[in-house]
Amino acid sequence: MTRVLWVEKQIDYEPQGIMSMSAVLKQAGHEVALAICAQEDPVQLAKEFQPDIVGYSMMTGSQHYYFKVNRRIKEGLGQKQVMSVFGGPHPTFFPDMIHEDGVDGVCVGEGEGPLVDLANALGNGGFHPDIPNWWFKVEGEVVKNPVRPLIRKLGDLPMPDRELVYSKHVPTRTSPIKHFMASRGCPYNCTYCFNHAWYEIYTREKRGYQRSVESVIEEVNWVRDRYPLEQVVFLDDLFIIYVDWLEEFAEKFPKEVGLPFFCNVRSNLITPEKVALLKKAGANTVSMGIEAGNDRLRNDLLKRKMSRETIIESGRMLHEAGINLTATNILALPTGTLDDDFDTMRLNAEAKVKYAHAFLFQPYPATELGEFTKKNGHMAGSFDDIGAIAWDSSILVRDDKEKTQMENLQRWFALGVEFPWLEPFIRLVIKAPHNKFTDTLFWWIHKLWKGWAITHRVHPIKITPKVIWSNAKHFMQMEA
Repeated sequence: MTRVLWVEKQIDYEPQGIMSMSAVLKQAGHEVALAICAQEDPVQLAKEFQPDIVGYSMMTGSQHYYFKVNRRIKEGLGQKQVMSVFGGPHPTFFPDMIHEDGVDGVCVGEGEGPLVDLANALGNGGFHPDIPNWWFKVEGEVVKNPVRPLIRKLGDLPMPDRELVYSKHVPTRTSPIKHFMASRGCPYNCTYCFNHAWYEIYTREKRGYQRSVESVIEEVNWVRDRYPLEQVVFLDDLFIIYVDWLEEFAEKFPKEVGLPFFCNVRSNLITPEKVALLKKAGANTVSMGIEAGNDRLRNDLLKRKMSRETIIESGRMLHEAGINLTATNILALPTGTLDDDFDTMRLNAEAKVKYAHAFLFQPYPATELGEFTKKNGHMAGSFDDIGAIAWDSSILVRDDKEKTQMENLQRWFALGVEFPWLEPFIRLVIKAPHNKFTDTLFWWIHKLWKGWAITHRVHPIKITPKVIWSNAKHFMQMEA
């Protein structure tokens, strides 16, 4: 038996990857623990648990934090032999981080099979470095292994290990909102996303795999039988790709579960038939990427391949069906202007968006748009300057005044979508320079409106003092 310790900085909602890997590890007879740095000392927990493997799953922007935590844990464990391994998007696309001090292994791609193979090898006392998907550092040399095929039958995986998270994180356990995944993958190649790089690794793979409707229903009902659950959130990149699956889901989910749910859609895939199926299944809210109002930015720069009219029409269909629409948007794009960002705000209003998320563009490495930004001199600084959350500041080269206004607009964007007549006022107020007073004021305005919209429109649930307190703590703790 191998002892595996997962280390997470903080938890905003159920980490699907970690729960899935914990499930396959436990199924194989290994022991798993979780350290949440925001609520406990990971070094102390590591000393108590005495792991054989310490694992980290991370996005670009969080790597330096985890490198530091990992060094502390290794120092705290002293002479104890422990392997520190890293997986997730950043290690997958930048496996050269194997050279970082304290990093023993980097997992490229899906992690369930590779991690179980590693744990089995260590448990049997016969570690060997030729395990597919892994880059290992062995006696100063780096061993690079090819990737295995993607998991084609998601139903072969055990149910995600929610107990790992719920047993330690009270807000997630007690929340009436729970998160699930019914599929993996996305067939599109938007330039700001890592999908195109993912399929350069998995060159011969189908772009998307669906769980059976039965397995999804089984998991949702398992959770509902044990924990508070009023709103189901599906985190799939795209929930409506396969019509035959959606038809079966719409027939069975309302009968066997009967809970409202949230999912992600794409405007060019929205049809009257799919809207009717979503409504029948119980969807009360969907999220759609609008990203940019300007046609050139949306279709040439971002390669979204959808018209303004398509976005507005899909919003109209959802609105008439009584399904709330939320949207994601990217501000401060390279070659974009402040007026372009206001155009994006207006398009959200025309599409009848009920809550509009706005992110400041971050040029993530290994994405087509990130590399374009760097190559064409739009980036002020390096990829190392990118934060884990794209909310507070832009690192693109711009006039200081325009940069400040774009950053301030992010805080006012959702209100501008809800109340389009506020645009003249917003254009005026975002000229305020950054200082403690205005930054705090704008932050509170953003947070209060977001908190109200999330609990009334995005995930409408019964409002009780307990829910209000739980949500307030959650929103205050989140980095965005």
